[in-house]
Amino acid sequence: MAKKKSASRFEARLLRPAQPRNASWTFVVLPEQASAQFPRRGRTTAEGTINGQPFHATLEPDGRLSHWFKVDAALCKAAGATAGDLVMVEIAPVAREPEPKLPPDLRQALDQAPVALATWEGTTTLARVDWIHWLTSAKQSATRAKRVADACDMLASGKRRVCCFDPSGYYSKAFAAPEVADES
Repeated sequence: MAKKKSASRFEARLLRPAQPRNASWTFVVLPEQASAQFPRRGRTTAEGTINGQPFHATLEPDGRLSHWFKVDAALCKAAGATAGDLVMVEIAPVAREPEPKLPPDLRQALDQAPVALATWEGTTTLARVDWIHWLTSAKQSATRAKRVADACDMLASGKRRVCCFDPSGYYSKAFAAPEVADES
């Protein structure tokens, strides 16, 4: 765990997403108090345990100033839990946010725009997380392609943070936890 005093401990239900119907993963929505322990309402990285089994996860914004995260089938099995079960979660922010993986389309565009690449390399890890989140949250390929081009233009003009993007989804309601499957 990153810091014991910033860890939150709570009981949560493992939820199955409604879509895709045959999902092999479950998810947990953090209680408001646990989410408040994190440095931001947007995407961030956590470490912790579920029923004593360690994990690292990317917390996703839920659009309500809180977070949710995926629990894969391997972690469920190790924790002895399935969808619908109550589990004990201990979770905390990581000591240092890891560098986000650069999507290939953005990597290619930055490689072709040296001024934009220089600004990109001069930004913070959290700024890069937000740029990538803005890019990957596009629902259509045309929107994503436009965002890649816009990102290069903004970076080349010296913008170090993506503008007009609410990484929490709270003001735009762009993000939400998955819909829960009806277990009946």
